[in-house]
Amino acid sequence: MGDNNNVNLPPGFRFCPTDEELVVHFLHRKASLLPCHPHVIPDLHLSPYDPWELHGTALAEGNQWYYYSRRTENRVTGNGYWKPTGMEEAVVTSSSNKRVGMKKYFVFHVGEDPTGGIKTNWIMQEYSLSDSASSTRLSKTKSHQKTDYSKWVICKVYELNEDDEGTELSSLDEVFLSLDDLDEISLPN
Repeated sequence: MGDNNNVNLPPGFRFCPTDEELVVHFLHRKASLLPCHPHVIPDLHLSPYDPWELHGTALAEGNQWYYYSRRTENRVTGNGYWKPTGMEEAVVTSSSNKRVGMKKYFVFHVGEDPTGGIKTNWIMQEYSLSDSASSTRLSKTKSHQKTDYSKWVICKVYELNEDDEGTELSSLDEVFLSLDDLDEISLPN
């Protein structure tokens, strides 16, 4: 499985899930406290890790890293922060076209100032369950639980290289990411 040696899987195994598979088969099970076999995606708290420090801690497949995290508004690390692009995309099932989750895009910026950080090529896609799926699941769980498991997300982090010919992003993904630069464009009155 790429560079991840802490999982006992057969030779040739590749972790290449679709958006739907990440939400339905991994995130939904995690949030519902159901076992996921094999357990390959680790739990990480986002704050201490800059994207280049994920190697060896998150599930690596090629130049992509996957991990569970708690949804948080503070996406600040030791050297920078994850800035949302403002674009969200529905994750739908292929069979019924039912919305099961959301995918939100973030770009990593180096520096402390949210208005003056230096934009990098590091991208994070954060997958969350749709609100309707979360409320249904919460009503089925025990009411005395302290942890709100509807707040789990799966993060997929990767670095865009200039020699990548769009192999990591679909054309729709590239459009969403290009919209991050709209605040730098001045429109005529």
